[in-house]
Amino acid sequence: MNPSVPLSPLPPSPAPSVAAPARPLLPWVRAPRRTLAASLALGVFAEVLLDRPRWGLGFPLLVAALVGALAWLGGREGWQRARPNAWLLAPLGLVSAFVAVRDSSWLLALNVLTAAVLLMLLSHFWAAGRVERLGLTDYASVVLGAAVQPLRYAPALVRDSVDVQGIKAHSRFLGALSRGLLLTLPVLFVFGLLLDSADGVFSSTMQRLLSFDLGLDVVVARTAGVAFSACVAAGVLGHALRRRAVKELGDAEVTAATPRLGFIEALMLIFAVDALFFVFAAFQVAYLFVGDASSPASGYSFAEYARRGFFELVVVSALTLALVMALNRWTRRETRVAQTVFRAGTSLMVALTLVILASAMRRLSLYEDAFGYTLLRVHTHVFMVALGAALAWRAVTLWWKPERFAVGAFATALGSVLVLNFLNPEAFIVRHNLERSARTGGSLDTEMFFDLSADAVPGLVQAASTLQNGDQWRLETVLREHRERLSQGDTVPEWNLSRFLARRALLRTGAWSAPVNP
Repeated sequence: MNPSVPLSPLPPSPAPSVAAPARPLLPWVRAPRRTLAASLALGVFAEVLLDRPRWGLGFPLLVAALVGALAWLGGREGWQRARPNAWLLAPLGLVSAFVAVRDSSWLLALNVLTAAVLLMLLSHFWAAGRVERLGLTDYASVVLGAAVQPLRYAPALVRDSVDVQGIKAHSRFLGALSRGLLLTLPVLFVFGLLLDSADGVFSSTMQRLLSFDLGLDVVVARTAGVAFSACVAAGVLGHALRRRAVKELGDAEVTAATPRLGFIEALMLIFAVDALFFVFAAFQVAYLFVGDASSPASGYSFAEYARRGFFELVVVSALTLALVMALNRWTRRETRVAQTVFRAGTSLMVALTLVILASAMRRLSLYEDAFGYTLLRVHTHVFMVALGAALAWRAVTLWWKPERFAVGAFATALGSVLVLNFLNPEAFIVRHNLERSARTGGSLDTEMFFDLSADAVPGLVQAASTLQNGDQWRLETVLREHRERLSQGDTVPEWNLSRFLARRALLRTGAWSAPVNP
C-alpha cells in the first residue's frame, strides 16, 4: 500500500430496511371479519325465511335483520353519517311489511323490487352524501352500481378475513391428509366389495346401516342458496361500510350542463307546442268536461272513442315532461327577462299537458264505467296520477330549486307504490264491479275473479249472499277455487295477512267445508 495516497472514507453502511406495512387487501371496509360473519348469518337466515312456496312475514324480518346488521357493524359513527338519509328507512319498512300484507303477485313483485332499490340507495348513502342531491339519471347509476357490489365485496371479504399464512403453515399436514384419503378409499372399496359378497349376514347388515338418503340435491341447493344470499348481504354491507377515498354521486349538487341551444330557437319550439296543445285541450274540455261525454263522439262507438288515443295521450304527457327537462337543461338564458319568458312558456306547456292527461284519465273512467275495472286499468290510473304529480312538480321547480326535481320524482314513484298497497287493487276491483253490476243490472264478469288473489276473497265472500241465481252460482265456484288454493296453511315465515283473512272469511261462511263439485 502506498502511504502517500490518502485513504478514501468508507461509504456509510446502508440502514437496515424496514418493511413497509402490508397494505390491507380490503382497505375500504371496516371490520371485514365481522362483516363476513354477518353476511354468512344473513345468508342462512334468508335461506330459512325465503326458501318457501310463498313469501310473507319472512321478507320484512330479513330486511329488518339486514338493517340491524348494518347499524351494528357501523356503530354510532356510522349512524351519525347515515342520519341525513335515514328517511329512506320509512318507505323501506312500509313496502317490506306489505309483502306480509298483500297476496297479489303484482304487488309482491313491485314491493320486492322497490325494497331492493331502497336498500341499494341506503347502502350507497350510509357512509356519506345525500339522496336529494342526485340528478334524475343518477338514481339509475347508483342503483345499478350498488347492485353489482356482491361481485366485488364478497370475494374480497373472504380473502381479507381468512388467515392465508396460517393455512400455508399447515399445508404439509393437509397435503398428507389428502394423500392418505386418496390411498385409503380405493383399498376400503375393494375389500368392502369382497367381504360383502363373502357373507350374507354381513352384507344385509351393512345394507341396512348404509340405506339412507343423503339428499345431496337438497344439500347442494341449500348451500347454493345460502352462498347467493350471503353474497348479496356482503355487497350491501360492504358497500355501506366502505372507506370513501373519492367523491361519489350524491356528495355534491348536480352541476348544470353547458347550454347549447339558443334562446330564440327554444322559444319558437315552446310556443309552437303550446299552441298545438291549447287547440287540442280546448276540444277535450269542450267535449269531455263541458259537453255531453255520456254519448259517443260522432263516427265512433262508445268503447272505440273511450279507448281511441288513450295510449297516445299518455305518451304525449311523458314526452312533454322529457322535453321540458331537456329544454331547461340545454337552453341559453343570459338575461332575467329571458329566464322569466322561458319559465312562463314551459309552465304553460306543463299546464296544457296536465289538461291532456286529465283527458286521458277521463276517457279511461268512461270506459271503466261501461265495462268495469281490471288490474291493468287500476294500475294505469295510479300511474297517470303519479305522472301528473311529476309534471306539476316540474312546473314548481322551474321557478324554485330546479335541482330538487329528481328527488320529488323519486318520492312520487315511492308514493305511487304505497298508494297501490293501501288501495288494495283487487278488493277495489271486486267492490266497484259488484256496485256497477247492481247499478246497471248487467251480468257480472266472474271469469276475472278466478285470477285474483286472496286480497279479493273477503269481498267476494261478502258479495256471494247478495247476488242472484246464475251470478251467485258462478261466484260460489270462484270461492271453491280460492278454497283449494288456500287449503294448505302457511308456515310462520309464509304468514300473510290477506291469506289469513281470506281463510277466516271462507271458514265463517261455510265455504271452507263445502264440497268441491257443485
